[in-house]
Amino acid sequence: MAAWRLVVLVGMLLAPAGGARAESPPVPCALFPADNVWNRDISGLPVHPLSSTYVASIGASVGLHPDFGTVYAGAPNGIPYTVVAGDQRRVPVTFRYADESDPGPYPIPRHAPIEGGRRSRGDRHVLVVQAGTCGLYELFAAHARRHARRWTAGSGAFWDLGSNALRPADWTSADAAGLPILPGLVRYEEVASGAVRHALRVTVSRTQRAYLWPARHQAGASDDTSLPPMGLRLRLKAGVDISGFSATNQVILTALQRYGMFVADNGGSWFISGVPDARWSDDDLHLLGRITGADFEAVDESGLIVDSDSGQVR
Repeated sequence: MAAWRLVVLVGMLLAPAGGARAESPPVPCALFPADNVWNRDISGLPVHPLSSTYVASIGASVGLHPDFGTVYAGAPNGIPYTVVAGDQRRVPVTFRYADESDPGPYPIPRHAPIEGGRRSRGDRHVLVVQAGTCGLYELFAAHARRHARRWTAGSGAFWDLGSNALRPADWTSADAAGLPILPGLVRYEEVASGAVRHALRVTVSRTQRAYLWPARHQAGASDDTSLPPMGLRLRLKAGVDISGFSATNQVILTALQRYGMFVADNGGSWFISGVPDARWSDDDLHLLGRITGADFEAVDESGLIVDSDSGQVR
């Protein structure tokens, strides 16, 4: 049996009621090329001239918050994903924002896990990685209809994980910034391996009506330039001592020092995103709250741009 088929089968056997997995499956594809901006070490980039202003507006005294873990309010805590085979049946999807969504059909399995569970009133993201083709399909505000023979969603996006292509300018995705979601999630398997080698996804409470490369869309409610734009990249300052944290949290904090995090949506300030997994220790993850906004700085990524329509970096 092919390895990716075994992964899909095991994932189905582990799935409890509501479609949420107790343990997340391995991702069968690289998440974008090595020279993609998500995978770029930015520890040596210059500090953004408005760094202090942005950090103050987000909240310098507010603690870092892991928006993922095991179970919260009866549902898996975090943004789940599923892996499907190359021959997964495709189903039609009707989008509220069809003019900025990639049209279906999408290879969504009947029991695809939904962020927050099937009764969620939240963002209800659905993320699907197709083995073999290495296509990533992401939905926002997803609802299964007619026994999952079709779906509705607010918006949806397809990503070729072997490509550096970005969304068209001013287009949303399944995320407010027009960015992919899965590449920015903290996954248990990579933390357990000892290193996270990509940027993370973070939300802040308020953003301005603007976006920075590689983001393609904004969802701000103000023209106040002291607020962070979508796509702003923040990193944990190199001088912050992380030695007192657990090995797990040191892996996450090291990633924030080397790769940083992208402002991707409006939500809780300093909420970093990850995948729900039964193997997390919620108590340990919440010790990350000892790190506050004052420990971060915004970076200037403009020197990395090869083409404003591409995520490739110099």
